[in-house]
Amino acid sequence: MLLALLLLAAPVPPDVASRLVGGALTSGVAYSRLEELTDTIGPRLSGSAGAEAAVRWALKKFQQDGLAARLEPVKVPHWVRGEESGEVLPAPGIAGHPLALTALGNSVGGTVTAEVIEARSLSELGQSARGKIVFFNHSMTTPAGYGQFVELRSHGPSAAARAGAVGMLVRSLATASLRSPHTGMTGYDPEVQKIPAAAVSTEDAELLHRLLQRGAVRARLSLGCRMLPDADSANVVAEVRGREKPDEVVLLGAHLDSWDLAQGANDDGAGVAMVMEAGRLIASLPQRPRRTVRIVLFMNEENGLAGGKAYAAAHQAELARHVAALEADSGAGRPLSIRLRAGEGGRALLR
Repeated sequence: MLLALLLLAAPVPPDVASRLVGGALTSGVAYSRLEELTDTIGPRLSGSAGAEAAVRWALKKFQQDGLAARLEPVKVPHWVRGEESGEVLPAPGIAGHPLALTALGNSVGGTVTAEVIEARSLSELGQSARGKIVFFNHSMTTPAGYGQFVELRSHGPSAAARAGAVGMLVRSLATASLRSPHTGMTGYDPEVQKIPAAAVSTEDAELLHRLLQRGAVRARLSLGCRMLPDADSANVVAEVRGREKPDEVVLLGAHLDSWDLAQGANDDGAGVAMVMEAGRLIASLPQRPRRTVRIVLFMNEENGLAGGKAYAAAHQAELARHVAALEADSGAGRPLSIRLRAGEGGRALLR
């Protein structure tokens, strides 16, 4: 898909188009790279040993592919998850139940035991939340629901704390889970106290909802997560210099970091493999492209965006000469759409 979009930018000889798109579809290099990244390095949360191993791996691969590659330093948040657990406490008429939960990214740690109240939106919270664990429930059943309910995860902990709550749970932003809770970043309002915040699996969210319909529910939430001092890391940047307009840049981006609970194959290992393969194939052409093609593997997309901010700051003087930027961060399934953010004339150009 990235290569197909690049070919829209200017007339391209059929043999060049065939070599790029055909190579991407038939060489097997992209999948091999993804397999190597995810199986031999694994999770790559910013500040972790896995993240730094991925930086070194990507730099070496770019150099092997014949691209001019370098590291651009970035200070990144270093959050660690630690041990985590939760349970519904037994009471008359209620059996005890362990809860499948996981801390939200950047959550503070701590152990709280309190009565649980359910809310369906941030605006529902009132005095009844004081001293309680707020459980944000929702009805996400399709991927489109993510955008509708993500504020419960990102702003829920501070909204609950502002109402006097001592902890927060949110139903995983997922259409199904098989009791595997889905993490994601949360942010804290600096003006309110930080409280422990976790996602609970969709199945256990349904359990909490049913139990609350019967009466009062008390739960215990224990998170061992903590934020360490910012760590040294890097964006990995590689280029094929343009032959006619080398100062104009077409940027292909993906993020190298991932959450810590899995190998990050879709988010965003697939995107990393795509843009690396695009760079490899472009570098192998007998003639360089007209403009400079720059591949950037950003660090710390998941819980801070430090890599993107650092790139913008480091390249401030040349941002106006970036003529296009394509990001691969939507998995590896069949392409369904293109999301465009462009200035005047951009939509017509793409059309």
